[in-house]
Amino acid sequence: MSRDERKVCFVIMGFGKKTDYQSGRTLDLDATYEAIIKPAVEARGLRCIRADDIKHSGVIDTPMYAMLLRAELVIADISTGNVNAVYELGVRHALCPNSTILMMEADGHYSFDLNHVSTFKYQHLGADIGVREATEKKRTLSELIGVALNAQAPDSPVYVFLPKLQKPHMTSEQYADMVDRVEASQEQLADLVKAGEQAIKDSQFVAAVKAFKAAVDIEDDEPYYIQKLALATYKAALPSKVDALREGLEIIGRLDPENSNDPETLGITGAMHKRLWQLTNVRLHLDKAISLYRRGFEVRRDYYNGENLAACFDLRAATQVDPAEVQFDRLSARKVRESILELLIGVIASETFAERSDKKWVYATLANCSFALGHSADGSKYESSFLAEKPAVWEIQTYEGGKVAALKVPQS
Repeated sequence: MSRDERKVCFVIMGFGKKTDYQSGRTLDLDATYEAIIKPAVEARGLRCIRADDIKHSGVIDTPMYAMLLRAELVIADISTGNVNAVYELGVRHALCPNSTILMMEADGHYSFDLNHVSTFKYQHLGADIGVREATEKKRTLSELIGVALNAQAPDSPVYVFLPKLQKPHMTSEQYADMVDRVEASQEQLADLVKAGEQAIKDSQFVAAVKAFKAAVDIEDDEPYYIQKLALATYKAALPSKVDALREGLEIIGRLDPENSNDPETLGITGAMHKRLWQLTNVRLHLDKAISLYRRGFEVRRDYYNGENLAACFDLRAATQVDPAEVQFDRLSARKVRESILELLIGVIASETFAERSDKKWVYATLANCSFALGHSADGSKYESSFLAEKPAVWEIQTYEGGKVAALKVPQS
């Protein structure tokens, strides 16, 4: 078999959905890679290798540093303040005077002074990237790649401020084989994740568990894979609903939800505690769900956590003995829903809403909040918009469960 002689682009970035803790937004970094970076790189005839895939090919140190030194191009996406990405960018700047492109999401913030380094910026819409944005930025990045590969002047601040510094040299022995192994590992992991995501979409949760368990076996510290494995596990409901929920909590416990501010981790963990309360009637689970959902909404303004927080306040109100506690929970639920309506009405009025990947959940949340507040006409309107997005069977079931509860909320 002939060896792939194309130049290598080494991409430094995180995997899956990550929370930008400065803004509280969740960014899908896989969408950035698939919609912008990879097609722009391949359009220039380069092989595209992602940094975290190095971990799957054996010892991390030698392959990582070899790629940072030898790759003809490095693209570093430091959105969400990814510590690994920033460290690897620094190593690249120390090892190589040029052919490095720095990029980040437009609303992100530098965790330290990089303002003197030219940065390519793009915009997420919700958790995802819109088609127009992806098309435009893919073209722009491809142009930047062409410029970077032909540039003679250094783009590394190290070599700018130390102009007599010489780039280190390294032999080619084993480098080509290492690139081949890493590329194969990257394709294996990508196939597993795509299979798992499609299985969840198709409500095939046993298959999703299998795919994401395999992904976690390869990359055992990646939060996105752990979150999806926990979600698929409790949705599979095997060997029983309660057993599956407890196993799901054990899986997501690796992400320390008690101290996390990640809305996805909080939302999934809250959902499992909520369902355990419904199945066992153990009040501790309901209180835990409220605590988790509250943090996800109040700290990150995440509407999924907010809607479920309001629903849990209503559930708890129905169990309270003290009239003052009942009133507190009912009022808290109403205030949360009013905040969500204000938040999401602004979202759907934005120019970029049509390109958001979470449109169906925005509509579903607006529908259920409207029903719970007694705004039936608005609820029906948003419900029609939700169904028009062609949600999966399990997504419709999730929405319907929320609607039943919303319609039972006392109006006073």
